[in-house]
Amino acid sequence: MIIKLAINNIFNQLTGLIQELTNEEYSQLSITLNGSTIGQHVRHTLEFFKCLLQDYHTGMVNYDLRCRDLALESDTVVALDQLNQLRNQLNQVSDNVSITLEQSFDADETSCIVQSNLERELIYNIEHAVHHMALIRIGLREVKPNLMLDESFGIASSTMRYRASLLQKA
Repeated sequence: MIIKLAINNIFNQLTGLIQELTNEEYSQLSITLNGSTIGQHVRHTLEFFKCLLQDYHTGMVNYDLRCRDLALESDTVVALDQLNQLRNQLNQVSDNVSITLEQSFDADETSCIVQSNLERELIYNIEHAVHHMALIRIGLREVKPNLMLDESFGIASSTMRYRASLLQKA
C-alpha cells in the first residue's frame, strides 16, 4: 500500500525532528504558534493516527473522542515510543475496510456521520500531518532556529512536484 510509504516518511521525519529537540525545546511556548508548542502539534498529529489505527476495526471512527495524552507533548521519549507503536500498528493494516466517520463541527456538538474507508482516512491523516508539520517548521524558527530540516518537511507532495516542474521549465 503506497499510502503506508507516505506515512512512514512522515513518521521518519517526525522521529528525526523529535530526536533533535530537548524536552525543554519540545515543550517551549511559541509566540509564533499563538502560545502552543512543537510538542502540542506533534501530540495532536499522532493522536489522529492513533485514533484511526485503534478504532478502524470497529467500523466507527470519531477523532473528537481521541484520547489526549499530555505526556506526548512534553516528553520526547514518550513521543518517540508512540511513533514506534504507530509504525507497528500501520504495518499490521492490510485491508481497506469501510468506516463510518462521526465528527462534530459546531458548539452544540451536533454530529455529522459520513461513510468513509480506511485508505481515505489514512490519506486525510497524511494531509493533516503535513499541515501541522508546516506549523512546526514555522515554530522552529523561534524555538530552535539553527535546526536544519529536510526540505520536504511540512510541504505537501503536490507542492514539491509543482516546484520541481517550475525548476525544469527555468
